[in-house]
Amino acid sequence: MSFDPWNPDFVAWPYDGLAELRREGAVHYFEPSNQWLIPRHADVNALLRDRRLGRDYLHVATHEEFGRKPAPDFLEPFWRMSRAGMLEVEPPEHTRLRRLVSKAFTPRMVESMRPRVQTIVAGLVDAFVEKGGGDLIAEVAEPLPVTVIAEMLGVPESDRHLLRPWSADICGMYELNPSLEAQHTAARAATEFMDYLKDLARTLTGDNLVTALAQIDELTEDELAGTCILLLNAGHEATVNVTGNGWWSLFRNPGELARLRADHSLLPTAIEELMRFDTPLQLFERWVLEDIEVDGVRIPRGSEVALLFGSANHDPDAFPDPDRLDIGRVDNPHISFGAGIHFCLGAPLARIELMESYGALLAKAPKLELVREPEWKPGYIIRGLEALEVTV
Repeated sequence: MSFDPWNPDFVAWPYDGLAELRREGAVHYFEPSNQWLIPRHADVNALLRDRRLGRDYLHVATHEEFGRKPAPDFLEPFWRMSRAGMLEVEPPEHTRLRRLVSKAFTPRMVESMRPRVQTIVAGLVDAFVEKGGGDLIAEVAEPLPVTVIAEMLGVPESDRHLLRPWSADICGMYELNPSLEAQHTAARAATEFMDYLKDLARTLTGDNLVTALAQIDELTEDELAGTCILLLNAGHEATVNVTGNGWWSLFRNPGELARLRADHSLLPTAIEELMRFDTPLQLFERWVLEDIEVDGVRIPRGSEVALLFGSANHDPDAFPDPDRLDIGRVDNPHISFGAGIHFCLGAPLARIELMESYGALLAKAPKLELVREPEWKPGYIIRGLEALEVTV
């Protein structure tokens, strides 16, 4: 099988292998992770919306009924954190949490942050240009969403250095078959992050999301902390990787980079295309709560499916000439933000950050050039570069 998520060469460019997977069929059992791989756009899109699948199964069955072993005791803090946020729960709990969080995380509130995002971007990009370049990821891509979300939550500036390491450690659990070390690291980070946010919620005042959430009586302490961690993790991992992966895609496609530099009005379609072309979140998992059938293949209750976002975003049945970067692509039904009830709540904020970041770099560093070819981090599911060294 062409799917090899632990192979560095596959991680660096998975799309040829994923194309082979699509040609071979709509469903593939992958023994190393005990999952059914779903590579085609129509199937991924449909299953994201199918209520016979869920992010969790404990609301309808026990571990034993699904043929699974309970998580070891040391992972309890991770799962308590994870299931306190809306990502890992299903209706009616998901409906309740999303409704409550949406009261505080409104489209109007997100749009009101645009001027502040512009100010943060300007400071980061001005400093980057002044020093002549450097690591675009460490100096622009990472600080931007962490700063934005930290300010939105109300995290004091003196504590913000804690957020990125906690987030990275927790996200290690989302890779396929995480190592024992990664599991212990994630459990420790979840404990520390949850405790920190609960303490913050008890003392913080003012106009911020933590205080707003703390005033919602129906939200428990765990749910408040779990929601804030989800917003940070989901809100910055994807944005960082769309920035790094996207600029690397532009450098590898100089004609499209020149086209964007000549016409900044293409930025809205360019951002969507960069999310499609080199997808930051490659795989999303779902549990099969009732038997389903995909292209004639029965997948029984208790199975786990792996929805391959990167493959779906390169499916020629959904995208003409999918392996060509086209920053003016208009018909672009990419699923990088997911679909259905778990569609990314932070998508509008991510789009604002990406528009302002790319726009500022295009305007202030019009001759941005790559210094050396980057290396990829080892993870496949949350897929991004170690660094992106550039000069202005």
